[in-house]
Amino acid sequence: MRNFASVAVLAAAMTIAAPAFAQSPPPPAVEAGKDMLASVTLATAGAAKLTVTTPGWKEGADIDFKYTQYQGNAFPGLEWTKGPAATKSYAIIMQASDFVARGSPILHWSVENIPATVTKLPAGMKPEEIPAGSIYGPNYQGAGKPYLGPRTPPGPKHRYHIQVLAIDTQLPADFAPKSYAELIEPLKGHVIATGDVVGLGQVDPSAPPPTPRPPAPAAAPAPATPPVDHSKHQ
Repeated sequence: MRNFASVAVLAAAMTIAAPAFAQSPPPPAVEAGKDMLASVTLATAGAAKLTVTTPGWKEGADIDFKYTQYQGNAFPGLEWTKGPAATKSYAIIMQASDFVARGSPILHWSVENIPATVTKLPAGMKPEEIPAGSIYGPNYQGAGKPYLGPRTPPGPKHRYHIQVLAIDTQLPADFAPKSYAELIEPLKGHVIATGDVVGLGQVDPSAPPPTPRPPAPAAAPAPATPPVDHSKHQ
């Protein structure tokens, strides 16, 4: 009887504690960077629609932690419908749209010059396995970076858009953008179709807390002012 009571108390405690690890969905009406996404700002008038999917998650569903920086950062795989006849290459840009920094949504991953014959990237793709001729662009950590999954901070879940852009041109083989502005500049006026798949990132409750930042050094004390000898002024 005592054991049964202990199990019941433990189960109740787990039920109460579970919501502490759950994060609420992002507010539907508040997506700070939605209108700044590459697929929105770069699409030409009358741009066609691509259907983009990933085997990693369903549209709008939670992103498994194995596809995040919390656990493994594995590439989830990506597939999209073929672009218009004028498509010469594809670009992929992954952005977190619930936070804006330096005038654009947070950049997680970018690849350009994907051949027009390619419409699928396999799950678990290694950085060196991108299609021949493709070029890694920057992410928020620097230039020429491979896939970098979410590391969502505490608070509501964040939306992550993996966007595929059909481009009517190819970029030079030595193109090496160092910033988001450099990444999108040669795409302006050339994006003839767009599509994206959205996943929700959240904090991994099993992850260790981030390393605290060292305290700022204390300001040096101001030099003491010597006392005034009033006897000299009498």
